Amino acid sequence: MTALQFGIGATNDIVDAPRDAGHKPGKPIASGLVSRRVAGAVAIAGFGVGLVLSSVSGAPTVVLAIVVIGIGLAYDLLLKGTAWSWLPFAVGIPLLPIFGWLGATGTLPPVFGILVPVAVAAGAALAIANALADVKRDHAAGSASIATALGASRAWAVQAGLIGLVAVAAVGSAAILGSSTGGLLLVAVAACVPIAGLALGRGGGADRRERAWQLEALGVAALGVAWIWALFG
Repeated sequence: MTALQFGIGATNDIVDAPRDAGHKPGKPIASGLVSRRVAGAVAIAGFGVGLVLSSVSGAPTVVLAIVVIGIGLAYDLLLKGTAWSWLPFAVGIPLLPIFGWLGATGTLPPVFGILVPVAVAAGAALAIANALADVKRDHAAGSASIATALGASRAWAVQAGLIGLVAVAAVGSAAILGSSTGGLLLVAVAACVPIAGLALGRGGGADRRERAWQLEALGVAALGVAWIWALFG
């Protein structure tokens, strides 16, 4: 999955290179640190390595890897810069734990019936946070996103509702499904991290919103790990 994300990320930077020039000088292609040709080689290598490694776990994992590539490229090539840019995040984030669990065990536990819809909400929230980080640049460049479509204040409110839903669902389901006191406490603490990112992104400039979305992404990942550990650890 890491290799696949390298492929998706490199493709994203190639597509964004013309817009990043003059707007995001820290990006590798825009800064001249990496050429578009090298980025293309990284993308091809990432996809190739990811598929080969996925094949070790069998055909279902390979199929899922191909779906992940399709979702990533749909974002890079079609949906980024539109009001539907949140959709690949909402669909793709739930596939991360499914890919890992299916690859490791060959099956999925019933509690993934809770994890997957909650992860959809988390993915949509992260997409909105990412769009908010770029909202001023997108306005200046005439590019659309869920944040430009809703407006910054409304987009933040929708994101807040989704993060709140994720936090409540994670803590509540861990309690209902019989997690230990330590496990429940771990989930509750982890849930505070994306909430802290949400609060950080409430105001300030683009750099602050960028840090906020990164904190939210790390927090959602930590929450997912804590939730799984609380139920299965």
